[in-house]
Amino acid sequence: MKHKSVIFLGISLIILAVMLYIVGIDNIISALEKADMYLILLAVVVQIFICYMYALRWHIINKVADIDVSIKNLLPMTFVGLAFNNITPAGRGGGEPVRAYILARDSDYPMEETFATVVADRALDTFPFIVLAILTIIGATFYFKIATWLIIAMIIAVIAIVAVLAILIYMVLNEKFSEKVSNFIISLLRRFYKKNSEALEKKVFETIAGFQDTLKLMLDKNNIAKYALPLSFIIWIFEILRVYIVFLAFGANISPIIIGEVFIMASLVGMIPALPGGIGAVDGIMIIFYSMAGISTSISAAATVVERLISFWMVTIIGMCIVPYYGKSVFDKISFNPKADQTFDEITDEFEDIGEDGKVFDKDYDEKNK
Repeated sequence: MKHKSVIFLGISLIILAVMLYIVGIDNIISALEKADMYLILLAVVVQIFICYMYALRWHIINKVADIDVSIKNLLPMTFVGLAFNNITPAGRGGGEPVRAYILARDSDYPMEETFATVVADRALDTFPFIVLAILTIIGATFYFKIATWLIIAMIIAVIAIVAVLAILIYMVLNEKFSEKVSNFIISLLRRFYKKNSEALEKKVFETIAGFQDTLKLMLDKNNIAKYALPLSFIIWIFEILRVYIVFLAFGANISPIIIGEVFIMASLVGMIPALPGGIGAVDGIMIIFYSMAGISTSISAAATVVERLISFWMVTIIGMCIVPYYGKSVFDKISFNPKADQTFDEITDEFEDIGEDGKVFDKDYDEKNK
């Protein structure tokens, strides 16, 4: 993790600590002591099932792209990806390249194909989120007395998500637009790589072409819309169910609809790139709005802390415990930051070797498993 990530993580934790101090640590502990541990354990089981459904959806997408990898192998990769999403200030997207990298390396498929399946997986997660976010903004405007700037911020966030998704789809459907995107990426690369840039430029064009072909293949098949998309809506329902179960554990009488609205609003805030996993901001939003919904501040804080321990910290710890199995190169994938005067050969030697056929070979991993 880079120094900036550590700094922002520290700031986020300080914000969270201040909020809990304002609410009252004693009040929170008192609420925790009265919680139903069986329901909390049920919420933990629901979270693990959610992670399984993430892996199942990715498995369906991989099958459509003719990448045959079992759910048993995809599940630990999913945990690692979720963990990196939580610790990197990248709009909850820092774990996607990691998943694509591990899948390409361990299953011996081209990186552009595995990355395409990861992007498709993230896009499928975005569709139900957009629908729920729009409904949430409309509902919250009438139910909660939300500041105008917050409503505008959420609307902008939704528009930005829709724009990125539209650009991605248009890039797949329109080859000329795809060429413009490729040229834009090349122009950026030329600013950072001064020597032997032609080899890197060629690789970028090949990667984007392979990525585009794989996404086209997936769009042409019905299994994505038939199985993976409905599964995405089910996953979001279970996400809200988990939060609802946690509040039930504290004896809170709150509507699942309110739970869903607050959860979606908090998720929008959690996509702010500067905040790893939205720590501090997400927790604060949840505590404030649950309190506005009639739940006591102490129970709102206690339930939020437990919910985040399950959905954020538990998943992150499990993912980080799995990382050593895949080798230190997984961390290099995130922290890799080449110098401007490096050659293409030096860059690939420092990170990974890319074969003529576009497949990824990790030297550390190969040495370890000879």
